[in-house]
Amino acid sequence: MKQVVQNYKSGELAVLDVPVPGCKPGGVLVRSAYSLISTGTELMKVSEAGMSMLGKARSRPDQVAKVMQSVATNGVPATYRKVMGKLDSYTPLGYSLCGVVEQVGSGIDDVKVGDVVACAGNEHALHAELNWVPKNLYAPVPDGLAPRHAAFGTVGSIAMQGVRRGEPQLGDVALVIGLGLIGQLVVQLLAASGVRVVGVDPDPARCELAERLGAAACGDPGAAAVEAAVAELTDGHGVDQVYLAAGGGSNQPVELAARLCRDRGRVVDIGKCRLDLPWNAYYEKELDVRFSRSYGPGRYDPEYELEGRDYPIGYVRWTERRNLVCFLDLVARGSVDVEPLVSHVADFDDAVETYQRLGDGDLKAVAVLFRYPDAQPAEAEAPAVAVPAVSVRRGPVRAAGSPVKLAFVGAGNYATSMLLPHLAQREGVELSTVVTTTALSAANARRKFDFADATTDLDAVLGDESIDAVFVVTRHSSHAELTRKALLAGKAVFVEKPLALTEDELAGVLAAVEESGNDRLQVGFNRRFAPLLQEAKERFGARTGPASLRYLVNAGRLQHGSWYLQQGSEGSRFAGEGGHFIDTASWLLGADPVSVYSVASSGNEDLQVVLRYPDGSTATISYVTTGSAAFPKETLDLVADGKVLQLDDFVRASVYGRKKWVSSRLPKARDKGQNAELAAFVKAVRSGGPMPVPLESLVATTAATLAVGAGLAGGAPVTLARTR
Repeated sequence: MKQVVQNYKSGELAVLDVPVPGCKPGGVLVRSAYSLISTGTELMKVSEAGMSMLGKARSRPDQVAKVMQSVATNGVPATYRKVMGKLDSYTPLGYSLCGVVEQVGSGIDDVKVGDVVACAGNEHALHAELNWVPKNLYAPVPDGLAPRHAAFGTVGSIAMQGVRRGEPQLGDVALVIGLGLIGQLVVQLLAASGVRVVGVDPDPARCELAERLGAAACGDPGAAAVEAAVAELTDGHGVDQVYLAAGGGSNQPVELAARLCRDRGRVVDIGKCRLDLPWNAYYEKELDVRFSRSYGPGRYDPEYELEGRDYPIGYVRWTERRNLVCFLDLVARGSVDVEPLVSHVADFDDAVETYQRLGDGDLKAVAVLFRYPDAQPAEAEAPAVAVPAVSVRRGPVRAAGSPVKLAFVGAGNYATSMLLPHLAQREGVELSTVVTTTALSAANARRKFDFADATTDLDAVLGDESIDAVFVVTRHSSHAELTRKALLAGKAVFVEKPLALTEDELAGVLAAVEESGNDRLQVGFNRRFAPLLQEAKERFGARTGPASLRYLVNAGRLQHGSWYLQQGSEGSRFAGEGGHFIDTASWLLGADPVSVYSVASSGNEDLQVVLRYPDGSTATISYVTTGSAAFPKETLDLVADGKVLQLDDFVRASVYGRKKWVSSRLPKARDKGQNAELAAFVKAVRSGGPMPVPLESLVATTAATLAVGAGLAGGAPVTLARTR
């Protein structure tokens, strides 16, 4: 098997072929699926190995003391040989992984071959294809938890033990100094415990990430904003606890801790930072300084770790293993989110290069995972999202009279800027009723767009037989339920994207279609109706071979306070608007996708989504928020059969083939198809003819959008499984 090793004398890193460890009694043999690089502890060890002998001595004064004691006992020559022999040997790296049980040793009855487990220990959870792990250093992975997330178990336990040492209480305010891997986990664990958190780190990106993950405020250690936030949250008293999760040789963390901690507060050292305590500051406040020892009680106890002797729960509530189990449970239940911490996933064979990139600063990361291709946990095999079959006995379609009477549920910015201005000017359309949750917003919409009526009573609108169609333009979390009600009431429905945020919501909409026989539904996927893109598609012509499509969406950052950031209730940003781009790709390729693969950068800010189609075509959607606002928002390339179609932000399009066609540049006001889409919808309602987009396509696009989130959670391609 292969294992990552380092020579501490020379600093050499290598992936060596070594013998497979035996499966001893009292433990299990685990084939690694993912192992986690500790970008703090491991990189410090790798960095030390590259130092001179003098540098090594300065960085490890504890080891120098042992050497001097050996010199006094054994003499210089013997000590020299002993030290050089130890330095000039390969040592392992790694201590946190997830894998599959390959063999069970005698005395083990809580797992079986094929089970997925998270493993801990710098001698037992190494960056290696196979590891023997004793009983108290592994824990079964809960159902539904992705192996790549379970690989965080050990570092999560370290963070958890640090939080336990601080003894936080509901309503406390805590300061976390250092927002690397451990610090980010400490922030989330404290937030999950009802503690308000202020974070400190010189890296603005890490501060921003911590705020997204639950911190009330974060900033540079020298920033006045940090002290202001502490003063505001604590009424000037200071924080209840400080968690030192920083490294390095600066004494700034302990000095900052003393300044911002309240009288008789607690300071917990989790990382490895300089600890020259300023005596006066700590004495005057009578600060309680505590150390957190690794994963929890049991650490460094051979009887616990190697012999499997557990501590009675009545005497030691939280041991190493119980911390590991608890952390995995929190991640499985969504109380802690580790996916935003994953900066990079590297193949295990590329381990040496990955360490070098981290050491050189070429790869800036919070957490990096090694992926082992030979391990196939059951949870990672062929994840699927159902694409429900559309089966409906259509009832008689009532063609609308003239004018077509429309009701709007919701009158927010998008409705009032992109939909209602087109409808208000369209002949043969009557804006009958606007429904909002507040009376004033309904009155404003009525005044601006000349609605005949305004109300907050949705049921009255759905019961009004004179209304032909209902527009659902509310927040994302309500779309599926409002659409379901309107379909059951017999109305034609135009719902803004997304149609649904979960598979259950999508199934509920289709159940309403089946129950009512009413499939008169349109989702606001407007880009396929854009005149410029329609002309470009026509110029491109039919294709015979598979195509490759690239769609770059330079989405930009949202303003602070936007409800789009309320992912817990409104879904992710991509879940809300990603259907636009999937629908456009599917329309251009003339088919619905059969699988989705999605990966994200740290913090899920930038997504790469790869769609595969039945004929072998692929579409890659790059959805990014970290680009320049000066660059166009949407650019698209379609390549097939020796031809290329290019779209430049709905301003200009080109087709390269036997002849080149370039559109004239449009005015600044880009036409992304809303007007044409509304015209097609109104025509279908008036005539009783087919809806502008087949229901099967709307369902497939919605399922593919949901599969993006499932793929991010599982780290594997997601099959779009058609149901019958």
